[in-house]
Amino acid sequence: MTVTTESTLPPFGLTGWAAADIANPYPVYRRYREAAPVHRAQDGTHYVFGYDAVTTLLAARDFGRRAHTADGAARPLVPNRFAALRTMVENWLVFLDPPRHTALRSALSREFSLTVVTNLRGRITEIGTALLDDIAAAAEFDFVRAFAAPLPILVICELLGVPAERWDWLRERAVAIQGASSSRAGGRTDTLAAADAAAHDLRDYFLSVAGQRRTAPRDDLISLLLRCDGLSDDEFAATCVHLMTAGHETTTNALGKAVLTLAAHPDAAARLRAAPRLHARAVDELIRFDGPVQAVTRWAQHDLVLAGQRIPRGAKMVAMLGAANRDPARFAEPDAFLPARPTAGHLGFGRGIHYCLGATLARTELEIGLGLLLPILDRCTVAAVEYPHDMVFHGPELLRLRRA
Repeated sequence: MTVTTESTLPPFGLTGWAAADIANPYPVYRRYREAAPVHRAQDGTHYVFGYDAVTTLLAARDFGRRAHTADGAARPLVPNRFAALRTMVENWLVFLDPPRHTALRSALSREFSLTVVTNLRGRITEIGTALLDDIAAAAEFDFVRAFAAPLPILVICELLGVPAERWDWLRERAVAIQGASSSRAGGRTDTLAAADAAAHDLRDYFLSVAGQRRTAPRDDLISLLLRCDGLSDDEFAATCVHLMTAGHETTTNALGKAVLTLAAHPDAAARLRAAPRLHARAVDELIRFDGPVQAVTRWAQHDLVLAGQRIPRGAKMVAMLGAANRDPARFAEPDAFLPARPTAGHLGFGRGIHYCLGATLARTELEIGLGLLLPILDRCTVAAVEYPHDMVFHGPELLRLRRA
C-alpha cells in the first residue's frame, strides 16, 4: 500500500483491499475524492479521483500508455523471462501510442461500426436465448459461468471467425493472461508463468487460423487483420488475443454487476421490465453506477500541472474511473441508480484516443442480454457472490442465483 500526502487518510493503493471494500469500493473512493482530486503516493504514483482531473488525464496527449527510460526507450510491461507474454501484451492496442495506435485502430474501427454491430443483434439474441435455455430447469446456477462469461466470448468468436466450441478453451487462457496484466498478479512468478504459457498457446492457435484464412479468406476479423499492411505475426496474434480479452472480460464483469445492481434496486428493475425494451440510458447508467473497469494507467510525458498538483515527467498516473463516475461535481445524486439519468459524459468506456473500441458492441450485448434476463430476475435471489482481488478489471467471478 502507499501513503498519501494531502490528508490524514489511510494509505491508498490498488492491492490489499478487504473483501467488503472490493465488492463496494465507492465509499473508499468518496473519502479520497473529497480530500483532494489527486493523491501522490510515496512511490511517486498519482491516483486521480475527481471527474475533471480524470477527464483531462484521459483526453490530453500529455499522457502516454507506456513508461520510458531517461533515453526514451519504453520500459517493459512484463519481465523479459516471460517472452511470449511480454511480446503479446506490448503489441496490444491499449498499450500503443500514435502513430502505431492510430493506424491499427483505424483498420479495426470498420469492424466495430454501428452497422456491423446492428447486423449482429439477431445473432447476439440467438446466443443469449440458447444460454438461458440451457439453465431453464436449474434451481440454482452460477450466472457468470452460465451466461455472463459465454455470451460476450461467443460473440467475439463470431466476429473473429473462430469455432464457437472453442470458447471454453479460449476463455481459460484469456483469463490467465488478463490476471497477469492487472492488479491480480502482484508480480507473482506462478501467475506470470501461467499467463506466459497461455500467451504461447494462443499465439500458436491464431497463427494456425491465419494460415487457413490465407488459403480461404472469410468475412471476419481475422481475414481483415491479414489484409492490414505491415502487420507482423506477433502483432497479428496479439491483436486477436487483445480483441478477445477486451471483448469479453469487461462485458462479463458488466453483466454480473448489472444483475447485482438490479437485484439491489427491485423497483427500478420492475420499471425496466415493464418497458418494451431496455433503454440505452439504463445501460449507460449501469456502466456509470458500477463499471467493469475501475482504474487505468497513464504516464506523464513531460512536466505539467494537473488539478493544481505538479506532475513530473515520467510520473505514473492512475485514473480512478469508478471514483470519477460518482463525482457529485459532475453527476447529481451520484450514488443513486437512476435508469433514466442522462448519463452522457460518464467515463466507463474511457475518453480520448483510447476510448473503448468495442463500446457500441458492449452496449448492445448488455441491452440484449439484460433484456432477456429481466423476465427471470424477479424470480431469482442472489445466493452467493465472490470477487477476485482485482481493483482494475472489477466484477464478480462467481454469482450464484437461486430461483424463488
